[in-house]
Amino acid sequence: MTSVTPERHNGVAAALEVEGVSHSYGRRKALDNVSFSVGPGRFAVLLGLNGAGKSTLFSLITRLFAAQSGAICIFNWDVSRAPGEALRRLGVVFQARTLDLDLSISQNLAYHAALHGIGGREAKQRAREVLEQVEMADRADDKARDLSGGQIRRVEIARALLHRPKMLLLDEPTVGLDIRARADILLHVRGLVAGEGISVLWATHLIDEIEASDDVLVLHRGQLIDKGNVGEVASRAGAADIGAAFAKLTGAGRAEDAR
Repeated sequence: MTSVTPERHNGVAAALEVEGVSHSYGRRKALDNVSFSVGPGRFAVLLGLNGAGKSTLFSLITRLFAAQSGAICIFNWDVSRAPGEALRRLGVVFQARTLDLDLSISQNLAYHAALHGIGGREAKQRAREVLEQVEMADRADDKARDLSGGQIRRVEIARALLHRPKMLLLDEPTVGLDIRARADILLHVRGLVAGEGISVLWATHLIDEIEASDDVLVLHRGQLIDKGNVGEVASRAGAADIGAAFAKLTGAGRAEDAR
């Protein structure tokens, strides 16, 4: 692994830095020399079609896999050299549902708290706080299997916030949800950025989840083919909007195909 040269955003360390990261599964290259950073308190969208490499990248950031080349830092902590310090600043919501369906919401959160060395009264207090944040406090004693898909996602976000991270990773968090649930989840996560200064990397293939103020990272077939704010990416592609830009950059066809 190489080391990262710290990047600054208005004099403040980047929330996430990915530099020269590549990863292969046998002969198939899933990521090819990917580099980018996410500024503190920013909502960044990792935009790519299914199979682009988004989940592989998240697996490397969270140390589920060790990167074969390159370096990854979270608030200047290298995930390969100081994984404990790096990952305690990170909360994660994976694409697959990960709650234990036979446990109550409180029990799921208590288990997560224990993994982070948070126990007893403090764990209960934090669980109440994060469930109130996602408007699920009244369901604390319900089993996870009794919740809707949108409610499960809310609880998973609450769980990700339990250890008070400074950054959230969310991998296709609205997949399988109805329009209202998708909008609610997006609204809540954007509220965390605006209200608490949490940094977010939101992976999606859905254009309508992007707002004009977002930073966009376009990942295609394992390569980062453009990055910048929405206007910059659209302008460089010679497109009227980010949907048309994404279609041109990836050859996905009409912009509507990505919605």
